[in-house]
Parts: sequence; C-alpha cells; structure tokens
Amino acid sequence: MKVSANPTSPLGGITVLEISSFVAAPLAGMTLAHLGADVIRIDPVGGGPDARRWPISDSGQSLYWAGLNKGKRSVHIDLRTRSGQLLLHELLHVGGDRGGIVISNVVGQPALSYDRLREERSDVIHVQVKGRVDGSTAVDYTVNAATGFPAVTGPAALSGPVNHVLPAWDVACGVYAALGVVTALRATGKWALLEPAGGESGIPAVERTGAADELTDCDEGCGQIQ
Repeated sequence: MKVSANPTSPLGGITVLEISSFVAAPLAGMTLAHLGADVIRIDPVGGGPDARRWPISDSGQSLYWAGLNKGKRSVHIDLRTRSGQLLLHELLHVGGDRGGIVISNVVGQPALSYDRLREERSDVIHVQVKGRVDGSTAVDYTVNAATGFPAVTGPAALSGPVNHVLPAWDVACGVYAALGVVTALRATGKWALLEPAGGESGIPAVERTGAADELTDCDEGCGQIQ
C-alpha cells in the first residue's frame, strides 16, 4: 500500500489506521489526513453504521459519512475473525517507521487494546477516544446538557432549555485527539497511549472561555453550573 501522496505536507509519509464511528474519532482522522497523513479507515464488512447515517442526499448517500471521511482510504475487515485480526496487525506495519498509529473509539475488542497492539508493534501510538475517563458512555448532546449550555440557548423569552445541533464537544475531542498524535510523534518519537474523553472536554472549555460566568448568572432553575 502506498504512503501519503503529499510527502512535503506537515504529516506527509505518516500512516494512520482509523477504526471509528460517530464524530470525534473520524474527525481526528480527517484532521490528520488534511495535514498530509495517509489515513486508512477500517470498517466492518458491508460498511459501518456511519455509512448510512442521516442526513442523506437525494441519491441516498450519507452526507455525514462524506463530510467526515475526506482524504481517507478504506478497507473492510471483520475484526471478529482471526484472519481479520492478523490483517489489522499487518496494517500496523504499513508506512514502516512512520506507521503504527491507531485512532479508535471501539470498546470491547481485545484485538484493539493497547497491550495487544503493542505486542504486535512496540512503538505503536494508540489514541482511544472514550466517552468519559472512567470508561462510562457519553455523547455530545449529553455532554452539552451537562455543561448547562441549553439553559442559555434559544429565544431570550423562552424559559426552558434548548439544545443545539452542532456537536461542539465531539469536535473539540476530535481535535484534541489529532493534536495528541502530533504531540506523541514529536515528544516521544513513538509509542504512547492517549485516551481523550469527549465527556470531559465540555467543562474545561466552558471555564477557559469565561462562559461559566454567563451560565451561573442566569435565572434560578435554568440549569446553572456551580
């Protein structure tokens, strides 16, 4: 398999394997692809759930899928089988000493654990995107509700909370994940386990932007952050 077609770009020659769904992890892979990395997306045989995720075009194609997978290549592998797992481990070596980077948000798959991947390649960089640092689940809209932002979203005269459609915290988590890969490449040379958690990206962002003051000043009962 060839490496990146943009060897002069910031991440030209770097090979990344992506096994992911939803927003944060695919966005991390796409960010690295835009920086010149050769990103190989690994999907289940027949396609993953994102390939058919709404919204869809008039032709029935997923706009969501197309938007988050620009600049990537794709291969279908059944990771539940021994042969599929062996193929994954072969792909770890694509790119030589500039490969061995894995981005995933898959849970409960032993073949994708950091320890197992490091057995196959000792210098692996593994980014495991999680819901929360304790391993529990979280999605963007639950994170957004936890930050209190729905209490300050919507018409001024409306007393109830209003959620919004931009997956802001998934976007932030995806960028953090991509930045983690770049940092690991620069700071350690190789091998690292990074576990960015989308569920933990909201509160720090609220605090750093000063939005916490806006939320705590809202009227009683509006979902204040204390």
